[in-house]
Amino acid sequence: MKCSTNCYQSTVSSTLAIGLSFAVLLMLVTAFPSTAATPEQQGLAISKEAKLRDLGWQDSTAKMLMKLRNKQGQTSIREIKIKSLEVTNDGDKGLTIFNKPRDVKGTAFLSFSHAIGADDQWLYLPALKRVKRISSRNKSGPFMGSEFSFEDLSSFEIPKYTYKYLGDEKTNGLDSFMIEQYPVDKNSGYTRRVVWIDKTEYRTQKIDFYDRKNSLLKTLTYADYQQFLDKYWRPMTMSMVNHQNGKSTELVWTNYKFRVGLSDKDFNKNSLKRAH
Repeated sequence: MKCSTNCYQSTVSSTLAIGLSFAVLLMLVTAFPSTAATPEQQGLAISKEAKLRDLGWQDSTAKMLMKLRNKQGQTSIREIKIKSLEVTNDGDKGLTIFNKPRDVKGTAFLSFSHAIGADDQWLYLPALKRVKRISSRNKSGPFMGSEFSFEDLSSFEIPKYTYKYLGDEKTNGLDSFMIEQYPVDKNSGYTRRVVWIDKTEYRTQKIDFYDRKNSLLKTLTYADYQQFLDKYWRPMTMSMVNHQNGKSTELVWTNYKFRVGLSDKDFNKNSLKRAH
């Protein structure tokens, strides 16, 4: 059957309209993740946007106070220096160096996070004068007596989890997305994490961690965000509360410096014992 000019024009118009509608839908899903079709797609889209906004910082150094509190409220403080290196198409590299008190001085922790597969982590203990590799099976263990596990020190990478959008909720006074994240790694100490990400800047505001029995284990709260290089946000305070043992660990960050010229050679396990 032959189509008249008017029919042909109508067909073209309909095709263009469908194409434009799809383009508009795609734009909306990209710009506003909450319009994605399923909770899984929404959760993934929001998490990708959060990660995208923190790409390109290259490298950084910072100082940190680690405040350990036991169930009775007694506190011990450790002074730490942190070096970080962004790695294209993989997880970040990090070097944690303990300066005080004397009993932990010289202890150094090196972490190579990976987007896919187990992270590589090493711990140098001066008293033993040797570098100890952290087994992926032990990643849920506590880091230097804190309420942070070795797993918690890994950089956030999209392939490490599957996702589900749970809804919106205000936290830290900010309208936020609630995202459930399910670890892909079978050695993870968690069945899931619930993450609150603010809608304005896509910064993580809070994380609830659920243990292997799916019971609430810990809550990590981020506070006092500051912006660097007019783009990258970092929390100056991170507070981890363990609901099961009553202990807590607070990290207080200062002296952030970016693009100081760090490279792979600054993150070498053979130089852990010379870290300073």
